[in-house]
Amino acid sequence: MTTVAEDAGTAAGTGTARRAMIDSQLRTSGVTTPRVVRAMEAVRREDYLPAEKRGHAYIDRAIPLADGGALAAPVVQGKMLEEAMPQAGEKVLVLENGSGYLAALVAEMGAEVTSEAAASAATSKKKGDFDLILVDGAAEQLPPAIAKRLGPDGRIVTGIVEKGVTRLARGKLAGKSVALLPVGDVGMPVIAAFAAEKSWTF
Repeated sequence: MTTVAEDAGTAAGTGTARRAMIDSQLRTSGVTTPRVVRAMEAVRREDYLPAEKRGHAYIDRAIPLADGGALAAPVVQGKMLEEAMPQAGEKVLVLENGSGYLAALVAEMGAEVTSEAAASAATSKKKGDFDLILVDGAAEQLPPAIAKRLGPDGRIVTGIVEKGVTRLARGKLAGKSVALLPVGDVGMPVIAAFAAEKSWTF
């Protein structure tokens, strides 16, 4: 049975770890935008992990989750939010990779968030007019279904995989598809549902 004193000690410890994440991971990697930093200080990463992994919530690398998902390293979400900069009142679709943490950060920044599993979104027939789509991981290719969820002037921020290297990218609609521009290399989990179709060569 956990006592009140133990709960308080745990909360203090994770609060210290969260501050260390901001100072030694985010700031040293160039993530310094006040709105982003405030959101990442307010949202407890440990709440988005199973109990047996909460002690690793603030490490500087991805944490594997069930069904092939992962919670990306803090700097990944920090850089994604700086690139996307969701605004209060914007309609944002977050395509999750198993944790729900990125959606919580976007909500903390004041946006109206819809969260869906990336695997479900890959084959969805839904249409939408989202101002912003955030993909919580790297895609070898974005399924055509994703473009149908973006509003005419909307934007998307995602990870991409190019020759085995994961990069952060931003994009907008170009016709009926999404045109992406890489903005920098960053190590992030690859989303299995967004894998490219394999082709045979001889």
